Amino acid sequence: MKRDYLIIGLIVVAAVGMGGCGKGGLAGYQNAWLHPQDVSTVYVEMFDSSGFRRGYEFKLTEAVCKRIEAQTPYKIVSDRDLADSVLSGTVGAGSGVLAGDRYTGRPLEQEAMIQVCLTWKNLKTGRLMLDNEEVYAAVSYSELLGQSYDYSAASAVNKAAQKVVELMEQPW
Repeated sequence: MKRDYLIIGLIVVAAVGMGGCGKGGLAGYQNAWLHPQDVSTVYVEMFDSSGFRRGYEFKLTEAVCKRIEAQTPYKIVSDRDLADSVLSGTVGAGSGVLAGDRYTGRPLEQEAMIQVCLTWKNLKTGRLMLDNEEVYAAVSYSELLGQSYDYSAASAVNKAAQKVVELMEQPW
């Protein structure tokens, strides 16, 4: 009697295990790398500034380099001739008013916006892995609460750097 229950239990476990999710068991899942494997080093050019606010090209370049080193298998190199790929682009910084005082017209809440347009080229093959891809990031601030544009813009730069590194992943 116990033996019959044991056999039935094993058959049920085997049937459930073979069913899996979707068609063919593990359909939709893969064991592939998130990043292209034909690239191991990246040369990051200094981002160009496309607006009147200066200094954010330095901050973005530094943030992107740090995120690439920390979150990808790639190494940053300082010599373009030693690199497998080159990442370059432009950055623009701006601001906008989110909410204003209806009586005085003074802004109550504003936002710092960062726009990045980037290109990533594989120097071995000449193929553009990213071609004029755009990334936007914005962080709100209120001068009435003692918050500044510079602090919010620095936070937006970090968000934009995160999005740039996410673009370097292969599409799923």
